[in-house]
Parts: sequence; structure tokens; C-alpha cells
Amino acid sequence: MSSPSEFSSRPSFSLPWSRILSGLVAIAIALPMTILGGWYFTLCFGAIVYLGQLEYFQLVRAKGIAPAAKTTIAVSLILLIICTFSSPLADAVLPVAATFICFYLLFQPKLATIADIASSILGLFYCGYLPSYWVRLRSLEAQTTSNLPLDAYWPEDWTNWQALPLGLTVTLLTFLCIWAADIGAYTFGRMFGRTRLTHISPKKTVEGALFGVVGSIAIALVGARYLDWPHGLLTGFAFGLMIGIASLLGDLTESMMKRDAGVKDSGQLIPGHGGILDRADSYVFTAPLVYYFVTLVLPLFTRF
Repeated sequence: MSSPSEFSSRPSFSLPWSRILSGLVAIAIALPMTILGGWYFTLCFGAIVYLGQLEYFQLVRAKGIAPAAKTTIAVSLILLIICTFSSPLADAVLPVAATFICFYLLFQPKLATIADIASSILGLFYCGYLPSYWVRLRSLEAQTTSNLPLDAYWPEDWTNWQALPLGLTVTLLTFLCIWAADIGAYTFGRMFGRTRLTHISPKKTVEGALFGVVGSIAIALVGARYLDWPHGLLTGFAFGLMIGIASLLGDLTESMMKRDAGVKDSGQLIPGHGGILDRADSYVFTAPLVYYFVTLVLPLFTRF
């Protein structure tokens, strides 16, 4: 294992232009879909889930496991569609989908293993159920504010953030916090990182992780102020801290899976980033936490 002192001999920092350009293109595609919401957002996330699960099952097969890939992908996409109609109904679909996956594996010509079943259920949970919370989050207040076909929405006045749908403002704020955490961790980690964070991802440093969390908190505090959240300093700090930690854990979880599969990147789809999972790993665990923070925790502060 490398010692912390080895980080002091790191090469000089340089701008990764392929990474920057890929990120700008991704933002240019994702931002309009996020603003529109409705079926446009569901379609965009459906493509991400589909490509992400293809990469996930490629990692699984590298371990000699035979998951129910096609079935899991199909039920995950159905889950996203149901979320657009009704978020509570999606929770009922999850156990039914898992049961269907097990049923499919049990009646294959080749006897399924525990690993086959477990990896399929994890694919449903990690690449399907958890990302479905982005659709739920963006759908908050969507039915009452949509002004375009396919349940879409386009703001008529950008000057009043508080008048925008809750789902839109919180989704955008969450994206900004994740971007701040990723950029802060990557940039300051490359420039000032000296202490290795974990052996799971050797390039990640404690300094980079701290700067990433601080960046997320800073954006969240500004967002809480503009959105007039109750007890803005406290709720904004908690929101940013939660996203900063969750995005880091998502990154490390995907790194752990890649390390176990013996690959550097989950794919080569995005120049400078790798695959879809390499770029979207910070988003997996954040959406459920943000959704319940906004729907359950934040209303509690309005009472005080």
C-alpha cells in the first residue's frame, strides 16, 4: 500500500479538457430535460438507467455470474414509467419486480446460483429503484404546474425562484450541489491532496473529499437562502452535508464494484469520464435522501 507521502510527488495539475467538454455536453442535454420535466425527464433518465444497467451487468459477468439482465432492465424501465404516474405505486412495484426476477431465474435451463439472484436484485435496486427517485423528485408539484404537453413545464418568469415548482427547484439545487462536490473533490484533490482516503479508490484523498463536501454545503446554503427554506442556515447546511457525503459514498461504491470486477472504468461511452456509471455514481444515493428530506424533514422545520 502506498504511503501518504507518495501524494506529495504527484504530477502538476493540468486541465482535463476531454473531461470538461464531456461534462458541458452532458449538462447541455440534461438541463433542458430537467426544466421540462414530465415525460421528457423520464425519457432522459430512462436512457441513463438503460445504459447504466448494461454497464453494471457487464461488470457482473466479468465475475462469472449469469444475472437476469434483460428482465431486470425491463422491469426497471417500467418502474420509471410508473413513477411518472404515481410515486407511491412504484414502492409496491419493487417487491413484485424482484419476485418476477427470481421466478425467471428459477426456471432457467441452467440452475441459478445465489450470486445470479443477488446480482440481479442489486441491479434492480442500485440501477433501477434508487434512480427512480429522481423522477419522483422532479414530479413534485408537476401535475399542478405543467403548462406544456406530456406533463412538461417551462418557466414564464425566472426571476422568482419561489414560484417555480418544488420538484424543479430542488432537483436543480441537488444537481448544483453534486456538481460542486465533484468539481471541488476532483480539482482540490489533484492540487492539494496528500492523504489517501481509502484503498478502494487510491486517487481519492481526504483533502479532496473535504473540499467536495464544503463545496456542496456552500451551494446548499445559497440555495436555501434563495428558496426561503425555514431555518435556512440549518436546513441548507444539513442538505449540503447530506449530498456531499452521499455523492462521495456513491462514487466509492461504484469504485468498489469496478475493483472487484478488475476494470478501470465501467465503460468508454463518455470521453474523460469512462462509462455512464462512472459519471452517474454520485447521483445514485442522493435522490432518495433528497426526496425524503424535502417531503418529510423540511416540513418539520416549518412548525418551529
